[in-house]
Amino acid sequence: MSDSAITPLFVRLKLSLLRNGLRQSGGRKAAYIASAVCALLFAALQLIGLIALRGHAHAESVVVPAAAVLGLGWAVMPLFFPGGDETLDPTRLVMLPLRPRPLVRALLVASLVGIGPLFTLCLLVGSVVAVARGGAAFAVGVVAVVLALLVCVALARAVAAANVRLLTSRKGRDLAVLSGLVIAIGAQVVNFGAQRLGASGLGELDPAADVLRWVPPASAIGAVHAVGEGAYGRALAQLALTAGALAALLAVWSRHLTRLMTSPDGSTLPAAESAARERTSTGLGRLLPAGRTGTVMERSLRYVWRDPKTKAAWVTSLAIGLIVPVFNAWQGTGSVYFACFAAGMLGIQMYNQFGQDTSAFWMVAMTISSTRDAYVELRARALALLLITLPYATLVTVVTSAMLGDWRRLPEALGLSFALLGAMLATGAWTSARFPYSIPQEGYKNVAPGQAGLAWISIFGGMVAAALLCAPVIALTIWLNVSAGGDDWAWLLLPVGAGYAAALTAAGLRLAAPRTARRLPEILTAVSKG
Repeated sequence: MSDSAITPLFVRLKLSLLRNGLRQSGGRKAAYIASAVCALLFAALQLIGLIALRGHAHAESVVVPAAAVLGLGWAVMPLFFPGGDETLDPTRLVMLPLRPRPLVRALLVASLVGIGPLFTLCLLVGSVVAVARGGAAFAVGVVAVVLALLVCVALARAVAAANVRLLTSRKGRDLAVLSGLVIAIGAQVVNFGAQRLGASGLGELDPAADVLRWVPPASAIGAVHAVGEGAYGRALAQLALTAGALAALLAVWSRHLTRLMTSPDGSTLPAAESAARERTSTGLGRLLPAGRTGTVMERSLRYVWRDPKTKAAWVTSLAIGLIVPVFNAWQGTGSVYFACFAAGMLGIQMYNQFGQDTSAFWMVAMTISSTRDAYVELRARALALLLITLPYATLVTVVTSAMLGDWRRLPEALGLSFALLGAMLATGAWTSARFPYSIPQEGYKNVAPGQAGLAWISIFGGMVAAALLCAPVIALTIWLNVSAGGDDWAWLLLPVGAGYAAALTAAGLRLAAPRTARRLPEILTAVSKG
């Protein structure tokens, strides 16, 4: 086959992959169509918004940083969603007699097929329209859009090729759990930035735009604005910088492709040696109690570290539990009581304890023959959770108090956090036995089909019950804050909240244990459906 025929062949292969993927199931087709419609609708709204910026004094300050963020998104996409595009793995082509240069060209063109490139194209076109002034600027804009789009796609491909051995391994796929952290942080950053822009105007972006206009692919959009201002030398330099970045990315991509096609895969050897060392290590076990309690705690902690779904839930909860109080305190609009958000987010991890085991729960069920066994199992799971949540909730509360300078209310906030955590441990143990549901191991769904109602009842019903259980401590906090001389006794909320939390947790475990022992067959059936 000639080199010129490879490119259309790869485009047809990409279309076949998309078409065959949609034929696998009606649910997958519906999800793909729904995501495509949402993405294109959002792209259309962004396009209209960018066009509306045309003629605005600070239009460049908006579109240039937006183009830089777009390029950053393409760079991290293969790391966070390695399974989002099967063609990102070039090792599937190692047995084909293909030279690197034609292969790079074919993969680059095939990469332009999909929702992501179309979304990017809409934003780049809108950016050019927003800043272009005159026929020459629009002519340069056509070149700029092509260069910027190719830089984004080549950047994603180069990153994927450089990390393909990692991304196709089990631990590499665990990188996807960081997406929850990035989304949580990004949402708060966008919220904070929007508030600043709403108060100060778009001029706040001028310093960032002055720097980013020289960073590809944003430099291509900066070139369009420069032509509109008559700065042809600057525009030429920015276009040359974008073209140079594209050439460099293609060269890096080609070099990594050559290495992947010609070198053996030894990536599993270090992993195997590391796993062997880990199996012989008993460092974690030596720090935990002996007997069933220590065994269950160690198993639960290993799930947090190893299981992708469990790790994703923990990373997201840890991130949001810190970001919400800290960002509000940073903006000067928060309260020390916002630190209770950390305890609430982490307490959710107690819900659906058996569903986290999925079909492996049958091995746990074989060891539970009495109410006492069920109680020890639940207690050990709660203790494993407390090893992380107690110090973390305390740290978040102290940090929030320090940022606000409100040390006087630190004991109150800690007492409330502990009470909320105890209430969620109690209700979580009970709902785990009463409303268990399965968590599919594949894909991004957290509930098996047909069990969404159970999940809603388990989590949100349990959270409402936990809030009601915390009512006495909340009422005591309010009474001490409004009564005369109550500030002198506010420190009592810390021991009261801690003691109340311990009592609630013990009561919840005692109530959940007999139900767990009686409903083992039903629980096993429910958690094995995924």
